Parts: sequence; C-alpha cells; structure tokens
Amino acid sequence: MSQKLLKGTFILTLGTIISKALGLFYVIPFNMIVGKQGTILYQYSYVAYTIVISIATAGIPLAVSKFISKYNAMGEYKVGRRLFKSGLLIMLCSGIMSFLALYLLAPVLAHMIISDKDFTSTVSQVTTVIRAVSFALIVVPFMSLIRGFFQGHDAMTPSAVSTVVEQIVRVVFLLGGSAFVLYVLNGKLLTAVSASVFAAFVGALGGLAVLFWYWQKSKNTYDSLLLDDKGSLTDIPLSSMYKEILISAAPFVFVGLANPLFQLVDTLTFNRAMSNIGLQSISETALNIFNYQTHKIIIIPVSLATGFSMALIPMITRAFVKEDRTELSANLNQTFQVLLFITLPACIGISVLAEPVYRLFYQTEDLLMGAEVLRVYAPVAILFSLYPVTAAILQGINEQRFTVLSLLVGILLKLSLNTPFIEKWETYGAILATTIGYTVSIVINLIIIRIYAKYSFKMVFRRSVLIVGFTGIMYIATTLMYKLLTLFLSTESAFSSLVMVIIVAGVGMLIYVYLAYRSKLAYLLFGDQAVKIKRKLRIPF
Repeated sequence: MSQKLLKGTFILTLGTIISKALGLFYVIPFNMIVGKQGTILYQYSYVAYTIVISIATAGIPLAVSKFISKYNAMGEYKVGRRLFKSGLLIMLCSGIMSFLALYLLAPVLAHMIISDKDFTSTVSQVTTVIRAVSFALIVVPFMSLIRGFFQGHDAMTPSAVSTVVEQIVRVVFLLGGSAFVLYVLNGKLLTAVSASVFAAFVGALGGLAVLFWYWQKSKNTYDSLLLDDKGSLTDIPLSSMYKEILISAAPFVFVGLANPLFQLVDTLTFNRAMSNIGLQSISETALNIFNYQTHKIIIIPVSLATGFSMALIPMITRAFVKEDRTELSANLNQTFQVLLFITLPACIGISVLAEPVYRLFYQTEDLLMGAEVLRVYAPVAILFSLYPVTAAILQGINEQRFTVLSLLVGILLKLSLNTPFIEKWETYGAILATTIGYTVSIVINLIIIRIYAKYSFKMVFRRSVLIVGFTGIMYIATTLMYKLLTLFLSTESAFSSLVMVIIVAGVGMLIYVYLAYRSKLAYLLFGDQAVKIKRKLRIPF
C-alpha cells in the first residue's frame, strides 16, 4: 500500500473518529439545556437523521469514488466528470424530493410513533421535529456525491475536513440555538428542540461550503486531467454508470443502515406496545433512555468495527482473488480475534460501570432506570460490532448479495418479535428482540463465509474461549472494585462518578493487559506492535 493511500486512509479515519466523538459528547450539555422532555422530543427525529447520514456517508461516496477511481486508472477522466456533473443534478433533485416526501409524510409517521392519549409529547410536536430534520435531505445527498468525487481522485482531506466541519457547525448550532431560544428569547421548548434538530441542515451547509472551497482550490488540477483523456469510452450511457454505482453502493448502504433500521422499528412500535399494557406514562422516558441515551454510549465500540471493516475489504479481496486460502484464513482469523479482543472487554466494562457512566453523560433524573438499561444493553454492542465486519468480509469475497438477505431476515425478526416482547418484558423485550435479530443476521453471514470462503472457525473459537476467560476474570475484579468504591463514593455526584470510572476502568485494563501479555495472546494477535507497545509503556510483565 502506497504512503499516499495510507496517509489518505488515516486522514479519512481520523476525520470520522473526530466527527463521532463530537456527535457523542454534545449530549452532555444538550441534556442540561433542554432537559428530559427536550431529549425525548429530539430522539424522535434522531433515527430519521441517522438513516439519512448512513445512506450519505456509507454508500454513495464509496461507490462514486470506486467508479471514478476505476475510470481514472484507465485514463478515461471524462467518464468520471460526466457522472459527476449529471450526478449533482440528480442528487439535488432526489434530495429535494426526499425532503418533500418526509416533510409531507411527517404527520403520518408521527401518528405511527405516538398517539395523543396520555403521552407527554403530542403528535403535533413529533410532526414538527421530524419536519425540522427533513431539511437536511436537501443538502446531504448532494454533498455526499462531491465527497465521492474527491475520494475517487485519492483526495481524502476534503472529505475528512468537511465531515469534521459539518459536525462542529451542527453541534455549535444545536447547542447555541437551543440555549438562545430558551434563555435569551424565553421561547418554548418545542422551538428550542426544533432549532437543535434543524442544526443537521445548517451543519450540512457548513460541510458543503468546505467542499466548495476545496473544489475552487483544485479545479484547475482536475481540469488538466481532462486534457490527457483517452476518449475511447465516450459512448457509455449514463444509465449504465448509475446502474454500476447502485450495485456497488447497495451493500455499503445496507451495512450502514443496519443499526438505524433496528432503531426505527423501536421508534415506530415501542410507544404503542407500552400503551397496550397501560405504561404510556413512562413509555417515552423508557424509549428515550433505550433508543437514544444508552445507544449513544454503547455505540462507541461499534465505531471501531466500522472503521475496521472498511480497511478489511482490500486485504480479504486480494487473498480471495489470488485463491490463497492460507492468507485468507490468516486474515479472517486475525480480524475476528482482534475484534473480540477489543470489543468484548469494552462492552462488559461499560456494563459494570453502567451507573457512573450514565451519570457522567446525563443527569441524576431517571438514573436507576438508565443505568439498568445500559447494564443490560451494553453487551449487545458486541453484536453491533460483529455485523459490519461479517458484512465487509462478504463484500471482500464478492458475496455481498447475502448481506441484504441477512439484514432483511434480522429486521423481519425484530419487527415480528418487538411488540409481543415489549408487552411481556417492556424495555428489556425490545433489547431481546434486537439481540435475536442481530444474532440471526450474523449467523447467516458466518455460514456464508464458511461455505464460500471455505473457512474454519476452529482457531477463532479456541482463542475466543481464552478471551472470554480473561474478560470473565476482569469482570469479577472490576465488579468487586466497583462495589468497594460505592461504600465511599456516590453516583449522585458527577465528579465521584468520574473517579469511579477512572479507577475501575484502570484496574480492568491492567488486569486484562497483564493476562494478554502473560499468556502471549497479545503477541499472537498484534505481533511486533505488541512488542513496541510493551517497550514504549515499559510494561514489566
């Protein structure tokens, strides 16, 4: 891999990490500004926003960049430019149509999500916040195509910078707008939440402005490439180009949509299921905690899997095309083991520290309910991490069609089980339905990998037993340490919660790292990197 490509991949990954970090930590001040009812209203638009962003960031840029890169390598620069010019118009039109569709259908969606009977929020309020987020649809598809154009020319910096700027502008407008409405204008809470939701549109404009600046800066360079065009493929119809892009984008879109679609099922069914058993008075609070607040926290380890899966495809594809089964098996072994090695203890650690972690992000209101949901929900993030990686492997071995199949089966299971499970076990029923849906999707992917890659899971299973054992020891030690600290510290205080998280997480990391090095597992998984880390940190064992 060239240094230029390595640098570009690093820049793009760094931009994504910064963007996700901003998207996580804004919830602390936002919760303080708008309070419980404000976040309840906000989360109704959150899933719609996540779906839009997933489509824009997961599928279109990658597919467009792959298309442009392919024809640039052939010296057919005008083909990519034709796609870019026509694509901008199509994306703008489709964005406007999508905006109009969501804006006009907002009342219908609001009625599906909630009824006016005995709920804190009203159909009118939910309609308003959905309409506020719909404006982002005008800009985001248009912007995603431009990002794909830059990436297709191996220019990762514009996409990375625009992603970060988009998130910064969004967060600043979200916090500033809601605070301005409430504390300066003395406005209504609904107006403040609508302003914070509208921030998605403002942020997209910020990201688009950055891309336009880079375009003006680089336009002459890209135009000069057209002078070297071979001109032998000028008769390719636009319909063929779009067909190629859609086929390429579909697997990435489905992988990116997996988690938001599961959340969408909860958004559409949770309140009505809780109302059926007479719990509408706490339904919105429970949904907000489950589908927004705790989900924001447990998605942290999943970010690793997403980045990991994107880097995985070229290695898997290379080994598969060469029919090098040894290299393919080694890559798959490494992938699954490293993923489990990192995500398993991280998710279990969040579960152990559920109460202080929840307190750090949110207020003491509903602390017990939030902590209990987080404790049960955190381990499910292991499945959230496994799915995108197994889907990426299917992409690597050219069996991406099964990604769509596995996701549809999982979603249908979630949809069919959600209401009866919620009626029986309330919030935990929704978590169980998600667990079953994801598990089935992952099992289908693993079976396909086993058949088409002729891959044996024996090594992964043996190492997984070891990783589970180490995580179990860490779990016992951290639980005992946490119980001890609760004798002196209280989660009612944010500072005490922070102290508890630092101490318990530190103890857990020390024990886990010690076991990994003493057993030689760290060397087996990370090779020379484990040696370098040990030397730099001066680890004595």
